[in-house]
Amino acid sequence: MSMNPTMTDESLFTRTADLVERALEGLLEDAQLPPNLLEATRHGVLGGGKRLRPALVILSCEACGGSAEDATHAAAALELVHCFSLVHDDLPALDNDLLRRGAPTLHVQSGEAMAILAGDLMLPLAFQALTGGGASKETASMLVGELAEGTKAMVIGQVFDTLGGMPVDLAPEDQLRLVHRNKTGALLRAACRMGAFCGNASGETLDALTAYGEAVGLMFQVVDDLLDVTQTAEHIGKATGKDEASGKLTYPGLLGVERSRQVVLDLQEQALTSLASIGDAADPLKDLCQYMAIRTK
Repeated sequence: MSMNPTMTDESLFTRTADLVERALEGLLEDAQLPPNLLEATRHGVLGGGKRLRPALVILSCEACGGSAEDATHAAAALELVHCFSLVHDDLPALDNDLLRRGAPTLHVQSGEAMAILAGDLMLPLAFQALTGGGASKETASMLVGELAEGTKAMVIGQVFDTLGGMPVDLAPEDQLRLVHRNKTGALLRAACRMGAFCGNASGETLDALTAYGEAVGLMFQVVDDLLDVTQTAEHIGKATGKDEASGKLTYPGLLGVERSRQVVLDLQEQALTSLASIGDAADPLKDLCQYMAIRTK
């Protein structure tokens, strides 16, 4: 299944990215930060490209009959957590990356100490956005719980990926799936569920969006693994070839490129099938899934 030829990369993300960028700018300006901390946090948060995770939040909310405005605060909160994870992952103690989205990573730009502190700051700002976003107390509570669970799983996945500690009785492919479902998939799953909460989804719709989020969450990381071995750093805006060099477990490393591409197709089909019960309201999520499967950066 191929992406709708009328649905361009730009049209998929521009509307939601603009909404979230404005929300993020407002959160940072309202935080009353020292100038040096504000500058560093802006570098780590703003100008962040497509804003995939916020798009999932907003489109999931709209698929339930809600509006983009109903979900913008949740989308911004989740993006702050994602940015926090990138800033800390890039540090010398972890991935030691010098380039992110085509620009210097925050520890290169502002120093390690400021990068750590700016990353730390993004977490409380995220939860502040959820509790101050105008949602009912019940919805805010669900959003906080979901974001906390997704963030915890992301950290667990990063530990598995860099420091070990996985169950020893798992086969290599099961270990890889466990890493990816936590490290990357957990926040994408949370994005869909948070959007469902903002849109007051029924139980059936929440289940459908959860299944979709789980499928695209794993698919996204398999594609990322493929890009690491098939694309250049100049094209994707960050270092490539590092997973193989560091001995990390990846889908191409374990299964090869062609079998990894088949895994992407299988997960794409799972994601699209899971949306059947929602009907035409889920079409933007289908387009997004198909873009995610064929992206080149």
